[in-house]
Amino acid sequence: MITLTHASLLSALFGSALGAFYTDPSQLTKKSYDFIVVGGGTAGNVVAARLSENPSVSILVVEAGVSNTGYRSELVTIPFFGPQASVNSPFDWNYTTVPQAALNNQVLPYYRGYVLGGCSSTNFLTWTRGAKDDWDKYATLIGDTSYSWNNMLKYFKKSETWTQPVDGHSTTGQYSPAVHGTNGPIGVGVTPQLSPIDSRVLQTTQQLPSEFPFNLDHNSGQLLGVGWLQSDVKGGARSSSATGYLTPALNSRTNIDVLIQTRVTKLIRTGTSGGLPEFKSLQIAQKPTSSPITLTANKEIILSAGSINSPQILMLSGIGDPVTLTNAGVNATVSVPDLGKNLQDHPLIFAQWQVPDNASTFDPISLNEDPNAMPNALAQWTANKTGILSSIGSNHIGFFRLPANSSVIKTYGDQSAGPGSAHYELAWQNGFVSVGQSFPTSGKYISNIHVLNAPTSRGYIAINSADPFKAPTIDPNFYSTDFDLQTMIYAVRSAQRFIRAQAWNGYALSAYSDSAAMFAPNSTDADVIAYIRKWTQSIKHPMCTAAANKDSSKGVVDANLKVRKISGVRIVDASVFPFIPSSHPVAGVYGLAELASDKIKSAYGL
Repeated sequence: MITLTHASLLSALFGSALGAFYTDPSQLTKKSYDFIVVGGGTAGNVVAARLSENPSVSILVVEAGVSNTGYRSELVTIPFFGPQASVNSPFDWNYTTVPQAALNNQVLPYYRGYVLGGCSSTNFLTWTRGAKDDWDKYATLIGDTSYSWNNMLKYFKKSETWTQPVDGHSTTGQYSPAVHGTNGPIGVGVTPQLSPIDSRVLQTTQQLPSEFPFNLDHNSGQLLGVGWLQSDVKGGARSSSATGYLTPALNSRTNIDVLIQTRVTKLIRTGTSGGLPEFKSLQIAQKPTSSPITLTANKEIILSAGSINSPQILMLSGIGDPVTLTNAGVNATVSVPDLGKNLQDHPLIFAQWQVPDNASTFDPISLNEDPNAMPNALAQWTANKTGILSSIGSNHIGFFRLPANSSVIKTYGDQSAGPGSAHYELAWQNGFVSVGQSFPTSGKYISNIHVLNAPTSRGYIAINSADPFKAPTIDPNFYSTDFDLQTMIYAVRSAQRFIRAQAWNGYALSAYSDSAAMFAPNSTDADVIAYIRKWTQSIKHPMCTAAANKDSSKGVVDANLKVRKISGVRIVDASVFPFIPSSHPVAGVYGLAELASDKIKSAYGL
């Protein structure tokens, strides 16, 4: 156990500070707070920071994971290292899935942030809010117009500050200033490192505009088309909820405390309120052998532990599907059958193309060829936060729909939120990038990323033991519907048409060996399916396991994100989305957390 006082420890980790930072429950100086936020991740840090704006209330954030500073923190700080932040690192829960039937029964890694900032500290740094149609459908399903795009836009802007790239290049024509914030905690901007393939991507939008139109700004509510990728990077470093929301609050306020490396093992019933069982206390522990400590929230507990851990904590507390709880050896006291159900995620696959040997690429292959490349890049980033390491590697991204006359739509119908929502996503990177594939030892490559954005497959998360330190069962159930598989096939074919545009003539020479059969001119759907089944991974977007719904017989939380059938507990994280957005979710989670903060403040007159 670290024996520094919380004040000196916080100073060591964060600099001068006023809030208290604890690494062990024994350091706590009190056992009750007005609000206890469970999870110092993307949403939890937003809520904690916003509530702490009122000096009359006290807030404790309990985070299971580690600090985002210190040991190996370069993985959660340097943007280019984003894909490595979850792999064999101290910042991940190291979860795995059950065997995936549609993926040759493979067991997949299921990355979740185990660090202050949560997945905002470990994700791929892709900043998209979703389509207007996504949010308008949320408002309809939840029965609350505050979730509509027109209302959410102010919360999206509130969460961000548009940041000019550190390389100083002109961003004219790369985004729309009108739709972005100028005074929020999270820095957002386009790439600080232009790439040799940028011009080819943009030329393709001009040569094939009907399928690949240019979109000035994906965050305008109009999601579709190819545009400059925006990322949550500020001054050449990752901008997370830990750096943007939590640290400034700790450094300026005395009413917010943080406890890390500590798990909430269950909620404790404290009485009855309004005819409902009230849960305003919880137990915490650092190890299975630790004696649990009970903490109490005077006003409410806010679960922001994410789509896996928020349902897990409720289930361990006897709240959830009675059959699931009984099978796990937990006494079921409150029946919430949908808890843990409706798990949705975006599956992705990578594919690569070989390019000329004289091409300028940046990946592990080029680093091996030039042993000075990484030391030089690190020296440059350390000196002034510029260079290739200040970027996330991808400069453009595209969101697309299946044509209305496609066989997929004709057979299965449109499964998206509306005509402005995406069915699939493509992105391009100047180098060899993948999850799971072996990297070649030589050659130059570019990579194509394919994502299924409107999945109809539904999985689940469930506890399998009463032990809070045992990982839950996780089943994303990828490609359990024909719609999903056929849409990913279409995405692959679409990427094939993109890379065969005139702009790539003489540059994209041949497909990498793993994908050669899939990209062959005479390839069949069977070739594509074989590749999909072998190489699909999660893009790290599990959502919807505690969904909000206006129908009191469905979902888990109401329009104010209060857990149904109990009192004293609210959920604010990605689990409450009714369905997964047709984009990367982090910007949407920030926006939802800003809205939730206002709802909580209003409920208590803060």
